[in-house]
Amino acid sequence: MSKKITYLILVLVGVLGSLKAQNTTNSPYSQFGLGDIKPMLVPQQIGMGGIAVGLRKTGGYSMINVANPAAYSTISLTTMDMGASLDMRTLSKSGTSEKLTNGTLGHFLVGVPVNKRSALTFGLMPFSDLGYQYRMHTLVDTFKVDHLYSGEGGLSKAHVGYGYQFGKKLSLGFNLAYIFGNLKVRQSAEFPEDPYALATRTQSDKSLGGLNFQYGVQYTFNPAAKSIVTLGYSGAASSRIKSSGSITNYRYRYDAVAQVESEPLDTLYYNPAAESKINLPIKQALGISISRPDHWTVGADFSFTKWSGLTDGGTNAGLKDAYSVSIGGQFTPDITAVSNYFKLIDYSIGFRYDKTYININNTPINQYALSFGMGLPLPANRSTFYKINLAGELGKRGSLSNGLVKENYLTIHLGFVINDRWFIKTKYD
Repeated sequence: MSKKITYLILVLVGVLGSLKAQNTTNSPYSQFGLGDIKPMLVPQQIGMGGIAVGLRKTGGYSMINVANPAAYSTISLTTMDMGASLDMRTLSKSGTSEKLTNGTLGHFLVGVPVNKRSALTFGLMPFSDLGYQYRMHTLVDTFKVDHLYSGEGGLSKAHVGYGYQFGKKLSLGFNLAYIFGNLKVRQSAEFPEDPYALATRTQSDKSLGGLNFQYGVQYTFNPAAKSIVTLGYSGAASSRIKSSGSITNYRYRYDAVAQVESEPLDTLYYNPAAESKINLPIKQALGISISRPDHWTVGADFSFTKWSGLTDGGTNAGLKDAYSVSIGGQFTPDITAVSNYFKLIDYSIGFRYDKTYININNTPINQYALSFGMGLPLPANRSTFYKINLAGELGKRGSLSNGLVKENYLTIHLGFVINDRWFIKTKYD
């Protein structure tokens, strides 16, 4: 047992370092707010369009549903879920396009049943990704000026959660999370046609960290034989995280022919102790699912986040309120099939629409995604069960109107789940 716990700690530390170090997106839209906000979902849920608030247990395996901690009460075996993702994205603007690919570790989650009615979970998931770089050309009098904008980094979310079932129908749960990470943003001005002009750059390096609290409730009932309806609600309270770092403004020389820049020549401004408080907004979500246990599940989610309330150092970030709608389902032909492996596979499909918090030149930046997935069980023994979960999202974001960027993407999510009796003593007659 001690070896398994040590292994978990080592994996947790490794994932922590990876989530902090990797730059996992290339999108100009990640420059707004805190970057691209990632949903708290595992591949099983992504394959169903992202439904989660009304989900409890699908495919016969215990699942760690971070989106609604009330669902932790269904965890009957020690569960470990880890994953990775691959993002293939095409950016288009004004008749030109660029293809980009990024791969990253996705999540690491552990759930441990406390008793038949409750479970404790902990883990790490990405919270946001920041990654963009682009150049704009302008004229100042007769001088050509190139304005460069870039950003990199991201935030992660570590949590400890608990869920408890009261009676046969009502479950409650909570997550206490710590959001942390680093964001680096740079804005530069270069003069490519004047070899004697010095370029200038303003660089902001931020380290963020703070607590966040999430809560959830689920209510289940049986309207007909062999079917279960689950109503769910989850929310994230408004919270404040601390931002600390430095702001530097310096000059350097840029060689437009060789496309190289010199080391900083002089510093115009330097603040080594730039600190502020960032107020994260309230998020609320509703969900419903209808299922026949271990056979099929269909559901829908609606979530709303008041991003217009995001402030940094008392300054409003200028974002819009956002909402998301998800519908989807999963089907397992026969969970008891022995001679036909394809009947054991979980098949899922779904659709998601996001009205994002970004609005540029009175043009809303919306997102649409069609998702699909499979849960592939692996050979098991009497106490340990394994499954590989695959999910794909085919979607688009943005628009070509008003000089904006349109993104078409395919994201593949891979998850590996273990259900085991680690903390249950085996009895022998």
